[in-house]
Amino acid sequence: MRREPPRSLADYAPLVFPALMLTVFFVVPFSIMIAVSFFRRDPAGFYTPDFVVDNYARFLSSFFGGVLGFSLMLAVLVAACCVAIAFPFTFLLIRCSRRVQTVWLVGLLSVLSLSEVIIGFAWSTLFSRTAGITNLLVAVGLMDAPQALLPGFGAVLTGMVYQALPYTVLVLYPALVRLDPTLLEAARTLGASPLRAFFNVVVPALRNTIVATLIMVFVFALGSYLLPQILGRPQHWTLSVLITDQAIYQSNMPFAAAMAVFLVLISLALVGLTLMVGRRESAA
Repeated sequence: MRREPPRSLADYAPLVFPALMLTVFFVVPFSIMIAVSFFRRDPAGFYTPDFVVDNYARFLSSFFGGVLGFSLMLAVLVAACCVAIAFPFTFLLIRCSRRVQTVWLVGLLSVLSLSEVIIGFAWSTLFSRTAGITNLLVAVGLMDAPQALLPGFGAVLTGMVYQALPYTVLVLYPALVRLDPTLLEAARTLGASPLRAFFNVVVPALRNTIVATLIMVFVFALGSYLLPQILGRPQHWTLSVLITDQAIYQSNMPFAAAMAVFLVLISLALVGLTLMVGRRESAA
Protein backbone atom coordinates (compact mmCIF):
# COMPACT_ATOMS: atom_id res chain seq x y z
CA MET A 1 0.00 0.00 0.00
CA ARG A 2 1.26 3.46 -0.92
CA ARG A 3 0.78 6.37 1.44
CA GLU A 4 -1.01 9.35 -0.01
CA PRO A 5 1.04 12.57 0.25
CA PRO A 6 -0.45 15.49 2.21
CA ARG A 7 -2.64 17.63 0.01
CA SER A 8 -3.62 20.48 2.37
CA LEU A 9 -2.54 22.13 5.61
CA ALA A 10 -5.22 20.17 7.48
CA ASP A 11 -3.32 16.97 6.74
CA TYR A 12 -0.45 18.29 8.89
CA ALA A 13 -2.72 18.94 11.90
CA PRO A 14 -1.77 15.71 13.77
CA LEU A 15 1.85 16.89 13.74
CA VAL A 16 1.17 20.19 15.47
CA PHE A 17 1.00 18.89 19.04
CA PRO A 18 4.13 16.65 18.81
CA ALA A 19 6.03 19.49 17.14
CA LEU A 20 4.94 21.88 19.90
CA MET A 21 6.04 19.45 22.62
CA LEU A 22 9.38 18.89 20.89
CA THR A 23 9.94 22.62 20.62
CA VAL A 24 8.98 23.40 24.22
CA PHE A 25 10.74 20.49 25.93
CA PHE A 26 13.81 20.03 23.70
CA VAL A 27 14.54 22.79 21.19
CA VAL A 28 14.11 25.68 23.64
CA PRO A 29 16.03 24.09 26.58
CA PHE A 30 18.79 22.89 24.25
CA SER A 31 19.09 26.34 22.70
CA ILE A 32 19.36 27.91 26.15
CA MET A 33 22.01 25.35 27.11
CA ILE A 34 24.03 26.19 23.98
CA ALA A 35 23.82 29.90 24.82
CA VAL A 36 24.88 29.35 28.43
CA SER A 37 27.86 27.26 27.28
CA PHE A 38 29.36 30.43 25.77
CA PHE A 39 28.77 32.54 28.90
CA ARG A 40 31.51 33.51 31.32
CA ARG A 41 31.59 32.14 34.83
CA ASP A 42 31.18 34.77 37.53
CA PRO A 43 33.03 33.77 40.75
CA ALA A 44 30.75 36.07 42.74
CA GLY A 45 27.56 34.72 41.23
CA PHE A 46 26.27 32.23 38.73
CA TYR A 47 27.41 33.35 35.27
CA THR A 48 27.72 36.49 33.16
CA PRO A 49 26.25 36.70 29.64
CA ASP A 50 29.14 36.81 27.20
CA PHE A 51 30.55 34.98 24.19
CA VAL A 52 33.71 33.06 25.07
CA VAL A 53 35.02 29.68 23.96
CA ASP A 54 37.04 29.02 27.11
CA ASN A 55 34.53 26.43 28.31
CA TYR A 56 34.98 24.31 25.20
CA ALA A 57 38.75 24.82 25.28
CA ARG A 58 38.85 23.56 28.87
CA PHE A 59 36.73 20.58 27.90
CA LEU A 60 39.42 19.57 25.40
CA SER A 61 42.05 19.31 28.14
CA SER A 62 43.70 15.98 28.90
CA PHE A 63 41.69 15.34 32.08
CA PHE A 64 38.25 15.90 30.63
CA GLY A 65 39.31 14.25 27.39
CA GLY A 66 40.23 11.19 29.44
CA VAL A 67 36.84 11.25 31.15
CA LEU A 68 35.12 11.47 27.77
CA GLY A 69 37.21 8.60 26.45
CA PHE A 70 36.39 6.47 29.49
CA SER A 71 32.67 7.26 29.15
CA LEU A 72 32.69 6.24 25.49
CA MET A 73 34.67 3.09 26.22
CA LEU A 74 32.36 2.10 29.06
CA ALA A 75 29.27 2.68 26.90
CA VAL A 76 30.78 0.54 24.12
CA LEU A 77 31.51 -2.30 26.54
CA VAL A 78 28.02 -2.14 28.02
CA ALA A 79 26.43 -2.22 24.57
CA ALA A 80 28.62 -5.12 23.42
CA CYS A 81 27.99 -7.16 26.58
CA CYS A 82 24.23 -6.56 26.47
CA VAL A 83 23.88 -7.62 22.83
CA ALA A 84 26.21 -10.60 23.31
CA ILE A 85 24.03 -11.82 26.19
CA ALA A 86 20.59 -10.73 25.00
CA PHE A 87 20.78 -11.94 21.40
CA PRO A 88 21.27 -15.68 22.09
CA PHE A 89 18.98 -15.46 25.12
CA THR A 90 16.17 -13.93 23.06
CA PHE A 91 16.74 -16.44 20.27
CA LEU A 92 16.30 -19.31 22.71
CA LEU A 93 13.35 -17.54 24.35
CA ILE A 94 11.30 -17.35 21.13
CA ARG A 95 11.73 -21.10 20.70
CA CYS A 96 10.01 -21.74 24.03
CA SER A 97 6.29 -22.01 24.62
CA ARG A 98 4.13 -18.91 24.79
CA ARG A 99 3.67 -19.31 28.54
CA VAL A 100 7.42 -19.42 29.16
CA GLN A 101 7.92 -16.36 26.98
CA THR A 102 5.23 -14.49 28.90
CA VAL A 103 6.83 -15.29 32.24
CA TRP A 104 10.25 -14.11 31.10
CA LEU A 105 8.89 -10.93 29.51
CA VAL A 106 6.96 -10.07 32.67
CA GLY A 107 10.14 -10.61 34.66
CA LEU A 108 12.07 -8.28 32.37
CA LEU A 109 9.36 -5.65 32.63
CA SER A 110 9.53 -5.90 36.42
CA VAL A 111 13.25 -5.15 36.26
CA LEU A 112 12.45 -2.03 34.23
CA SER A 113 10.27 -0.82 37.10
CA LEU A 114 13.33 -0.63 39.37
CA SER A 115 15.01 2.73 39.69
CA GLU A 116 18.73 3.20 39.15
CA VAL A 117 19.15 3.88 42.86
CA ILE A 118 17.61 0.53 43.83
CA ILE A 119 19.72 -1.31 41.26
CA GLY A 120 22.87 0.41 42.46
CA PHE A 121 22.35 -0.33 46.14
CA ALA A 122 21.25 -3.92 45.40
CA TRP A 123 24.48 -4.61 43.52
CA SER A 124 26.51 -2.81 46.19
CA THR A 125 25.06 -5.27 48.70
CA LEU A 126 25.82 -8.27 46.47
CA PHE A 127 29.40 -7.06 45.99
CA SER A 128 29.97 -6.20 49.65
CA ARG A 129 32.21 -8.23 51.95
CA THR A 130 29.69 -8.84 54.73
CA ALA A 131 26.60 -9.90 52.73
CA GLY A 132 27.96 -10.34 49.23
CA ILE A 133 28.27 -13.25 46.84
CA THR A 134 31.82 -13.97 47.98
CA ASN A 135 30.33 -15.46 51.15
CA LEU A 136 28.75 -18.16 48.97
CA LEU A 137 32.12 -18.83 47.37
CA VAL A 138 33.63 -19.22 50.82
CA ALA A 139 30.81 -21.61 51.80
CA VAL A 140 31.51 -23.89 48.82
CA GLY A 141 35.25 -23.75 49.38
CA LEU A 142 36.27 -21.63 46.38
CA MET A 143 37.60 -18.78 48.52
CA ASP A 144 39.32 -18.64 51.89
CA ALA A 145 37.68 -15.43 53.11
CA PRO A 146 35.00 -13.07 51.79
CA GLN A 147 36.10 -9.85 50.19
CA ALA A 148 34.50 -6.77 48.72
CA LEU A 149 34.18 -6.58 44.95
CA LEU A 150 33.54 -2.86 44.89
CA PRO A 151 34.26 -0.09 44.24
CA GLY A 152 35.75 -1.04 40.90
CA PHE A 153 35.34 -1.08 37.15
CA GLY A 154 33.90 -4.60 37.13
CA ALA A 155 31.15 -3.61 39.54
CA VAL A 156 30.24 -0.56 37.43
CA LEU A 157 30.15 -2.62 34.24
CA THR A 158 28.04 -5.35 35.85
CA GLY A 159 25.48 -2.92 37.23
CA MET A 160 25.13 -1.04 33.96
CA VAL A 161 24.78 -4.24 31.93
CA TYR A 162 22.10 -5.45 34.34
CA GLN A 163 20.22 -2.17 33.96
CA ALA A 164 20.37 -2.10 30.14
CA LEU A 165 19.86 -5.82 29.47
CA PRO A 166 16.01 -5.80 29.69
CA TYR A 167 15.83 -2.97 27.15
CA THR A 168 18.09 -4.94 24.83
CA VAL A 169 15.96 -8.08 25.04
CA LEU A 170 12.73 -6.16 24.45
CA VAL A 171 14.20 -4.46 21.37
CA LEU A 172 15.53 -7.71 19.88
CA TYR A 173 12.43 -9.76 20.66
CA PRO A 174 10.12 -8.44 17.86
CA ALA A 175 12.83 -8.83 15.22
CA LEU A 176 13.60 -12.40 16.23
CA VAL A 177 9.90 -13.31 16.39
CA ARG A 178 9.47 -12.10 12.79
CA LEU A 179 12.46 -14.13 11.58
CA ASP A 180 11.44 -16.76 9.02
CA PRO A 181 11.93 -20.18 10.71
CA THR A 182 12.39 -21.85 7.34
CA LEU A 183 15.83 -20.25 7.08
CA LEU A 184 17.08 -22.31 10.02
CA GLU A 185 15.33 -25.40 8.72
CA ALA A 186 17.05 -24.99 5.38
CA ALA A 187 20.43 -24.56 7.04
CA ARG A 188 19.91 -27.67 9.16
CA THR A 189 18.79 -29.62 6.08
CA LEU A 190 22.03 -28.67 4.33
CA GLY A 191 24.00 -30.12 7.24
CA ALA A 192 24.77 -27.06 9.38
CA SER A 193 24.96 -27.56 13.12
CA PRO A 194 22.65 -25.46 15.37
CA LEU A 195 25.56 -23.23 16.40
CA ARG A 196 26.75 -22.76 12.83
CA ALA A 197 23.22 -22.07 11.61
CA PHE A 198 22.84 -19.44 14.32
CA PHE A 199 26.00 -17.55 13.35
CA ASN A 200 25.73 -18.02 9.59
CA VAL A 201 21.98 -17.49 9.16
CA VAL A 202 20.37 -15.71 12.12
CA VAL A 203 23.09 -13.16 12.86
CA PRO A 204 23.55 -11.99 9.21
CA ALA A 205 19.78 -11.84 8.71
CA LEU A 206 19.42 -9.43 11.65
CA ARG A 207 22.63 -7.49 11.13
CA ASN A 208 20.92 -4.10 10.88
CA THR A 209 18.80 -4.83 13.97
CA ILE A 210 21.92 -5.75 15.94
CA VAL A 211 23.66 -2.52 14.87
CA ALA A 212 20.63 -0.42 15.82
CA THR A 213 20.41 -2.17 19.19
CA LEU A 214 24.10 -1.57 19.86
CA ILE A 215 23.67 2.13 19.16
CA MET A 216 20.55 2.35 21.34
CA VAL A 217 22.25 0.70 24.32
CA PHE A 218 25.35 2.83 23.76
CA VAL A 219 23.31 6.04 23.96
CA PHE A 220 21.49 4.71 27.04
CA ALA A 221 24.74 3.83 28.82
CA LEU A 222 26.44 7.09 27.84
CA GLY A 223 24.08 9.02 30.11
CA SER A 224 24.51 6.78 33.16
CA TYR A 225 24.87 8.85 36.32
CA LEU A 226 24.20 7.02 39.60
CA LEU A 227 25.70 3.58 39.03
CA PRO A 228 29.27 4.84 38.40
CA GLN A 229 29.05 6.84 41.63
CA ILE A 230 27.61 4.01 43.74
CA LEU A 231 29.69 1.13 42.38
CA GLY A 232 32.89 2.84 41.24
CA ARG A 233 35.72 5.12 42.27
CA PRO A 234 36.18 8.71 41.04
CA GLN A 235 38.29 7.42 38.13
CA HIS A 236 35.25 5.40 37.04
CA TRP A 237 32.92 8.39 36.92
CA THR A 238 31.36 9.19 33.58
CA LEU A 239 30.92 12.53 31.88
CA SER A 240 27.38 12.80 33.24
CA VAL A 241 28.73 12.71 36.79
CA LEU A 242 31.20 15.50 36.06
CA ILE A 243 28.48 17.62 34.44
CA THR A 244 26.43 17.40 37.63
CA ASP A 245 29.51 18.13 39.74
CA GLN A 246 30.34 21.26 37.74
CA ALA A 247 26.74 22.51 37.65
CA ILE A 248 25.76 21.90 41.30
CA TYR A 249 28.86 21.62 43.47
CA GLN A 250 31.31 23.83 41.53
CA SER A 251 28.66 26.39 40.47
CA ASN A 252 30.18 26.45 36.99
CA MET A 253 27.07 26.27 34.84
CA PRO A 254 28.71 27.48 31.58
CA PHE A 255 31.33 24.71 31.69
CA ALA A 256 28.68 22.13 32.60
CA ALA A 257 26.55 23.35 29.69
CA ALA A 258 29.49 22.99 27.29
CA MET A 259 30.02 19.37 28.34
CA ALA A 260 26.28 18.68 28.16
CA VAL A 261 26.09 20.14 24.64
CA PHE A 262 28.86 17.83 23.50
CA LEU A 263 27.16 14.83 25.11
CA VAL A 264 23.78 15.65 23.55
CA LEU A 265 25.36 16.08 20.11
CA ILE A 266 26.96 12.66 20.35
CA SER A 267 23.63 11.13 21.37
CA LEU A 268 21.76 12.88 18.55
CA ALA A 269 24.33 11.72 16.00
CA LEU A 270 23.98 8.13 17.17
CA VAL A 271 20.17 8.34 17.16
CA GLY A 272 20.35 9.61 13.59
CA LEU A 273 22.61 6.70 12.71
CA THR A 274 20.05 4.33 14.24
CA LEU A 275 17.30 5.84 12.08
CA MET A 276 19.46 5.39 8.98
CA VAL A 277 20.04 1.73 9.85
CA GLY A 278 16.32 1.24 10.44
CA ARG A 279 15.46 2.76 7.06
CA ARG A 280 17.95 0.50 5.31
CA GLU A 281 16.47 -2.52 7.04
CA SER A 282 12.89 -1.57 6.09
CA ALA A 283 13.97 -0.89 2.51
CA ALA A 284 15.64 -4.28 2.33
